[in-house]
Amino acid sequence: MYLLAFVGACVLVAMVPGVSTAIILRQTLRSGRGSGMAATLGNETGILLWGLAAAFGLSALLVASQLAYDVMRVIGAVVLVVMGAQSLWQARRGAAPPPEVATAANWRGSYLAGVGTCVANPKAAVFAMSFLPQFVPAGHNVPVTLVTLAVVWVLVDLLWYGLLIWAVAKAKDWLGRPAVRRRLEQLSGVVLIGLGVRLVVESR
Repeated sequence: MYLLAFVGACVLVAMVPGVSTAIILRQTLRSGRGSGMAATLGNETGILLWGLAAAFGLSALLVASQLAYDVMRVIGAVVLVVMGAQSLWQARRGAAPPPEVATAANWRGSYLAGVGTCVANPKAAVFAMSFLPQFVPAGHNVPVTLVTLAVVWVLVDLLWYGLLIWAVAKAKDWLGRPAVRRRLEQLSGVVLIGLGVRLVVESR
């Protein structure tokens, strides 16, 4: 029963738009489904790392250290603002290359963008540490259960973002129009910069 409740909570968390959604959609729109899935795998690598950190108490060190938290917050904000600025610059130059030109380098860059923005976001660590333990039943081995829950969380995310990427790819005929792609790049840039600024100014 607790596992079903956890899966439902993971679905709700995944559906809330945030940094992960913005990065994954950005990469999908720029270079197609392959890049979108690469960004998703990168994001889920970060989620799994934070889940493992929560299982073994490492996240608590980040929460306890204000300096470490603030350093990671600034790094994460810089990454988001830089990516947002790149999107705005791309929009200014013209529409992004069509999905057909996606290469292994695009996928590698998308993966690194996904994992980088997740790992550099201290709020992800705080959330993992507060979210996962709520679903550990009394009497269960805590580290093992937390690791299991982290893996389930990743699988739910992969399913949700996979469906999202599929939906975006189905609309590629309309989304692929130069004017539409330019507007989407502009929107992506504004959203990423806004998320970066919010990460800096928000308290824990």
